[in-house]
Amino acid sequence: MKDAQAASARPSKTDTGASGAALKILIATDAWHPQVNGVVRTLTAVARAARTFAVDIDFLTPVTFPTVPLPAYPEIRLALPRGGDLARRLDRLRPDAVHIATEGPLGEAVRRLCLRRGLPFTTSLHTRFPDYLALRLPFAARAAQSVAWAWLKRFHARGAAVLAATPSLAAELAQRGFRNVKLWPRGVDTALFRPRRVQLALPRPIFLTVARLAAEKNLEAFLALDLPGSKVVVGDGPARENLARRFPDALFLGTRQGEALAELYAGADVFVFPSRTDTFGLVLLEALASGTPVAAFPAPAPRDVIGNAPVGRLDEDLRAACLEALALRREDCREFALAMSWERSARIFVGHLREAAGRRGQAG
Repeated sequence: MKDAQAASARPSKTDTGASGAALKILIATDAWHPQVNGVVRTLTAVARAARTFAVDIDFLTPVTFPTVPLPAYPEIRLALPRGGDLARRLDRLRPDAVHIATEGPLGEAVRRLCLRRGLPFTTSLHTRFPDYLALRLPFAARAAQSVAWAWLKRFHARGAAVLAATPSLAAELAQRGFRNVKLWPRGVDTALFRPRRVQLALPRPIFLTVARLAAEKNLEAFLALDLPGSKVVVGDGPARENLARRFPDALFLGTRQGEALAELYAGADVFVFPSRTDTFGLVLLEALASGTPVAAFPAPAPRDVIGNAPVGRLDEDLRAACLEALALRREDCREFALAMSWERSARIFVGHLREAAGRRGQAG
């Protein structure tokens, strides 16, 4: 999907602006291809699903702006947008509403422009920056978290709504004083991620994790476990070299996408999710759609996604969760994931943006 290119479909009665034309949504995001993360995959999947009903979605991304590498994450490049360029792009696109997906330089610049122009916008909180800062600044964890939460609250305060992926996150944001918090659930591509016969030439059972290889993913908690069979790690990031050196018994495959990733999910016996800080975890649904049960800590994201369904084991003893998950039925995992569609996620997202656009019309 190209930057600032519409994901369009014919209008319907429920997905149109006040004039009856297709609702025009602009999504501003600092995270974009070639990054491989939940934000990029969510936005791409929602835009693709929205083609089946009546919206025009355009993107503002770092692709068409000068960028600089993010310290410690050189593969992530931060946009350096100029106000005049953004204003001209908004004049050309003339969106009914704007969604600001990230709190980076591009998101902040678009937020300021929307406020100056009285253009309604929503935001979403995909990343728990306060927790990430606490991990990197253990000597000042509490102060770092306090400052980060205050900054996030200021960023999201002026939008029509802040969208949260799970009930737990929504409740936490509301408790912290965020206003107009609304749910925006995620989905999964059940055509790509599906059960299939895959023979991986590795000792069984195969315990798989898929993640960005960084401190906040808590991968050491998985890699240090005494488990039978094989441990397979898919993904890349700043911690890869260190983790591969410390845990030579694990197989590090790097980044995989599309069919290559789907085959690994389907070929594994258990998907292990050691993160305690993720706001959702799309990989959970991708594993379940592939028929692979989940083992995780009882952190908010896996609790919200899995709940009490017989498709995973959540336990503070992650090794016990991994071994118990081996006994779960793969058919139950697939059936559970079939109820989580990207079309449903896209319709809820568009509904929130349509409501924001309606507020603009009322104000006028």
